[in-house]
Amino acid sequence: MTTSATSGTGPADPAGPTENSLRRALKRARDGVALDVSEAAVLLQARGEHLDALTASAARVRDAGLEAAGRPGVITYSKSVFVPLTRLCRDKCHYCTFVTVPGKLRRAGHGMFMSPDEVLDIARKGAALGCKEALITLGDKPEDRWPEAREWLDAHGYDDTIAYVRAISVRILEETGLLPHLNPGVLSWTDFQRLKPVAPSMGMMLETTATRLWSEPGGPHHGSPDKEPAVRLRVLEDAGRSSVPFTSGLLIGIGETYEERAESLFALRKVARAYHGIQELIIQNFRAKPDTAMRGMPDAELDELVATVAVARHIMGPSACLQAPPNLVDAEYERLIGAGIDDWGGVSPLTIDHVNPERPWPQIEELAAKSRAVGFELRERLCVYPEFVKRGEPWLDPRLRPHVAALADPATGLALPDAPVVGRPWQEPDEAFTASGRTDLHTAVDTEGRTSDRREDFDEVYGDWAALREAAAPGMAPERIDTDVRAALATAADDPTRLTDDEALALLHADGPALDALCKVADDVRKSAVGDDVTYIVTRNINFTNVCYTGCRFCAFAQRRTDADAYTLSLDQVADRAEQAWEVGAVEVCMQGGIHPDLPGTAYFDIARAVKARVPGMHVHAFSPMEVVNGATRTGMSIREWLGAAKEAGLDSVPGTAAEILDDEVRWILTKGKLPAATWIEVIETAHELGLRSSSTMMYGHVDQPRHWLGHLRTLAGIQQRTGGFTEFVTLPFIHTNAPVYLAGIARPGPTVRDNRAVTAMARLLLHPHIPNIQTSWVKLGTEGAAEMLRSGANDLGGTLMEETISRMAGSSYGSYKSVKDLIAVADAAGRPAKPRTTLYGPVPEERQRAARDSDGHLPQLLPVLD
Repeated sequence: MTTSATSGTGPADPAGPTENSLRRALKRARDGVALDVSEAAVLLQARGEHLDALTASAARVRDAGLEAAGRPGVITYSKSVFVPLTRLCRDKCHYCTFVTVPGKLRRAGHGMFMSPDEVLDIARKGAALGCKEALITLGDKPEDRWPEAREWLDAHGYDDTIAYVRAISVRILEETGLLPHLNPGVLSWTDFQRLKPVAPSMGMMLETTATRLWSEPGGPHHGSPDKEPAVRLRVLEDAGRSSVPFTSGLLIGIGETYEERAESLFALRKVARAYHGIQELIIQNFRAKPDTAMRGMPDAELDELVATVAVARHIMGPSACLQAPPNLVDAEYERLIGAGIDDWGGVSPLTIDHVNPERPWPQIEELAAKSRAVGFELRERLCVYPEFVKRGEPWLDPRLRPHVAALADPATGLALPDAPVVGRPWQEPDEAFTASGRTDLHTAVDTEGRTSDRREDFDEVYGDWAALREAAAPGMAPERIDTDVRAALATAADDPTRLTDDEALALLHADGPALDALCKVADDVRKSAVGDDVTYIVTRNINFTNVCYTGCRFCAFAQRRTDADAYTLSLDQVADRAEQAWEVGAVEVCMQGGIHPDLPGTAYFDIARAVKARVPGMHVHAFSPMEVVNGATRTGMSIREWLGAAKEAGLDSVPGTAAEILDDEVRWILTKGKLPAATWIEVIETAHELGLRSSSTMMYGHVDQPRHWLGHLRTLAGIQQRTGGFTEFVTLPFIHTNAPVYLAGIARPGPTVRDNRAVTAMARLLLHPHIPNIQTSWVKLGTEGAAEMLRSGANDLGGTLMEETISRMAGSSYGSYKSVKDLIAVADAAGRPAKPRTTLYGPVPEERQRAARDSDGHLPQLLPVLD
């Protein structure tokens, strides 16, 4: 094969690398020294004795990894069936024969999608032959391009293709016992939440990071929106954030240069190290097919494939799992094993490879014999790799654990070859609301504290800390601000709605006398907007569970179910706490919890109903946008449908928490798996449209900068202008003491007093007149800090809380309860009168005020620890 760029496999220099550069790169690889992109590009061109040396060192790396994994000398495969759910696609890849058009499907007597009966027929036959994987492959979002696809989905009751994929996966699990491995193309974060409960693993080939092959006319991916490299890398990251075991890989020989191929491998390594979620990499060689635009392109030769596998092994390291499809290598199995693969991928005794139909699968017996000839034992695995089977939560949804456990060897995580493949119920775990663990934490956190400052899985659950430090570094550097602060202050005093972004940013950086002047302006605006009253609410926080596997790096509240501080309340305990709160004058319960893997999506409805049944007059302010998305995806409902059902169950308003900073640059450092900013906005705007008001929040002082605060506040103001649904804005200073991202040395130790004053003041100015109420947090700032914020533009003190576990677990030292008298004293310290309010800032009935006065200050006696 030639080495010209036009051949699709090499750089423009036809001479290739020099002998010295090859020897130098080979020595570094042999010595285990980390390679860079240029060295990897050189090694991709190794041939002859150089290639032999490269593959020998790659094989040693692979063997060390297999030894460490406890399966030395084992090469794996998955016994599968291939289900081409639909061959329609919105993309136009120039090498693809899998995709077709509606007319051809009709002429061949096929529907736009395979019917459930057709899918289940294949799956049942596969199960009878001992297959354990249903590889579900389909085109990207066909309904976006083809009206016929949209019509089919509508006629069969599916909102979109993902809904059908989810539904058919459940039927495969329940009626055949096969485990679905999903290849639906580009997925959003929300799509992953929808599909994770029905499939142990998913996949999508990266193919290449060479943007020009997508952007330039004539390129193999030109005209295919889902093949933009940045989009596909985002999918890989979202899979990692969602704790989905994910398969990816490269398609080599489609026009990329050696350097571009090397860059693609390094991009895959970066994602794998950041999230630990890439379960395998497929290195696939391009094969030209008739009737495609690239039919004249030469195939990627075997040496290209062998060299790429060997370089991938050196880059990805010993623990990576590397696969080369056995039907695309012309029976040269020993060369691929020698280059460092440890897996042959899916092999079907029943179905063809619909992506490469001209290339039949080898017989499993033949594959075993060829592997044995070079010293390897062929062993069957499941679609989800052994490492993830043994990891368990959060990588396997509880509803899938029985299905996987029935087919997996618990000692190795590999498949049990003779396990019966039969359908099993796909259902929610039993007894979701059984009280367990440290249910007294709401009081004990103030008297005894937490058991330890971090979870035992601190080094694994949050992703790769070193990669995170690298990603966080740019955001930690403040920007120079040249805008005139005095002019900005004049604008703010005259009309804060006229503040430009540059002026606002200058004021967010203000300090000294300029900060004092800013706070005075904000306080004046506060007085004109809402008067002097400092409002507060008699409320109780009820955190019904702290079991959570989302992986938020700022959160010290979340625990694994086995951790000493983990707990879950029963429905009766939730209702008891709400009733106790009512008896002492509360008008609201604020209920939020961790994303407990065992809680069904309907659990939130049960919680709301339990409170309303016990205390009909109590305002239920509950369920963050993250919980809303969790509930919707677990039930298969849309966000709108789920919120409507929650409202019917008794939900009155939603907390605008889980916002942190509405900038994904910051969010993906703060959290591994929480919802993206756009999804948070979608949930909040949908709630407002349904008549569910919400608060709004911002957590600041970690890896953020004033420019992020500005963007966040502008976003909230925009939402309010569209919906009018926010009741208040709540400042949430980052509590660093026990926060994982701080303990790892990445975040700052919370905001300074200057930061708190500037944020409060600028929230008043930038949200004016759209959000009139600015709340400060006594639980995070203490009495004196809260009083200072009341002099800086705030007008609300939040609630009595009665119990507060989240901030206290993070290390807040200001307790969990403030009496009404305490809150009035804070207002007094600011020189202002205090006034009770409801959730929606209305007047509090006299009966509620009297109950609060009569019990004020005696909550420890009136609210005993619940057994």
